[in-house]
Amino acid sequence: MTSLYQIRDGQLRHTRRALSKEEMIEGWVAANPDLVGIDAMIIGRQVPTDHGKFIDLLAMDATGGLVIIELKKDRTPREIVAQVLDYASWVRTLTTPEIYDRTEKYLGTRLATAFLDRFGDAIPERLNASHSMLIVASELDPASRRIVEYLSEEHGVAINTVFFNIFEVDGQEWLTTDFLLDQEAVEERSERKVRAPWSGYYFVNAGLGEHRSWADMKRYGFISAGGGEFYSKRLYQLSVGDEVFVYDKGNGYIGYGIVTAEARPAAEFMTADGLLFDQPLSEPRMKRHGEPQENAEHAVGIEWRKTVDPAQAKRFKGAFANQNIVCKLRDEATVDFLTEQFGVTRPAMT
Repeated sequence: MTSLYQIRDGQLRHTRRALSKEEMIEGWVAANPDLVGIDAMIIGRQVPTDHGKFIDLLAMDATGGLVIIELKKDRTPREIVAQVLDYASWVRTLTTPEIYDRTEKYLGTRLATAFLDRFGDAIPERLNASHSMLIVASELDPASRRIVEYLSEEHGVAINTVFFNIFEVDGQEWLTTDFLLDQEAVEERSERKVRAPWSGYYFVNAGLGEHRSWADMKRYGFISAGGGEFYSKRLYQLSVGDEVFVYDKGNGYIGYGIVTAEARPAAEFMTADGLLFDQPLSEPRMKRHGEPQENAEHAVGIEWRKTVDPAQAKRFKGAFANQNIVCKLRDEATVDFLTEQFGVTRPAMT
């Protein structure tokens, strides 16, 4: 778990202190779910269950999956673990019409409209195909840690803990967050239990916009991500030889290629003509001048086999899309569609 120390007169001074009002965290997360490391929209707060209990926060991700976010508050660590599992047993029973009804009462607007505004894509026809759990705490006792680890690592349950800590330095307060388990690994283990086998292809989110240009990616042979380690670290799961289909949020799939160079800071990425940042870029803001180093852009080398303009992106109703920068592509219908559209010959099954 993250700690922060101040160096004073050659000595380390631990500055951590407890947060006096956990309701503050609930409000912060309700306003910005990114704080707990998820790309999601809040669809309910103090959500009543059929068991007479209330879920602190309920969120929805870009796949239509639900995320239970529960603060430890004054409960013992073991109580909170049991409570969040009980909530999950109820959440899994929610139907798509029930989710629409509850969410629209909370949001005061149409769910489909809110989803499109948040994720830039149409809402999936079926909601709650999967669900996950996040416990928010300042600490957990060793036994509760072992329970969370056991559920995730041995049984593929989508459960994790995010730790919030407040530090005070020279009268200023600083907030840090850290996961008990690697969230990417948690997602991967849970997917193996409920998803189809991996196709061998990767889904990659292009993230086109203020810091990225499709023209630059095609011209210099790369894909990139930045704005924080939560986004850029996903690129590091790609290896040379991996096959990727690249997705433009709100449009569809725009490219197929083969990884030629593993992830590295974009400032160190070499093109055929030299360093990437020494080349004329259509979107020079990818250099992120004036931003903290942890926001730096990172890049993966790609040999493009086929690309299309975003206006001609390939898609169909129900095609797979994901909020993550990189993930394994498992949806068989999407794989069949993409291999046909991009002229990819799939290896024969043995």
